[in-house]
Amino acid sequence: MKVIILKDIPNLGKKHEVKNVKEGYAMNFLIPRGLVKAADKKSMDKLEQLKKKEVLQAEQELKETQELASKIDGQEIEFKVKIGEEDQLFESVTKDKISKKLQELGFGIKKEQIILDKPIKQLGEFPIKIELDHQLEANIVLIVESLQQE
Repeated sequence: MKVIILKDIPNLGKKHEVKNVKEGYAMNFLIPRGLVKAADKKSMDKLEQLKKKEVLQAEQELKETQELASKIDGQEIEFKVKIGEEDQLFESVTKDKISKKLQELGFGIKKEQIILDKPIKQLGEFPIKIELDHQLEANIVLIVESLQQE
């Protein structure tokens, strides 16, 4: 019996694939659990429309991600921090703080996308890699400066 898989099923197939399975397996196990549906003419047409829609949506997401990458790549982000004697920082610059700063600047970057081995605890310039969706990357420069007390 030909069926359309509705959810990824280990050892059977991935979502939206069309597979041949034994009729008893489909009727008694897969269909009642909502894992597959029969692959008739109407459902096959619907599947094709759904696949086309998903392709268009994926293309749009890729385009948006590419635009974000081109906007953010090469940006210099400044952090002003309090320092003590001998230039030690009173606070470290973390992924969370970098993410919040980027969001303030209009970039929707989550802290999980920022590649930073450990928090920054000194003054200077630091290259930071940002991993975006669709395996795209952007690089920014983080500038940590002293907050001048007046």
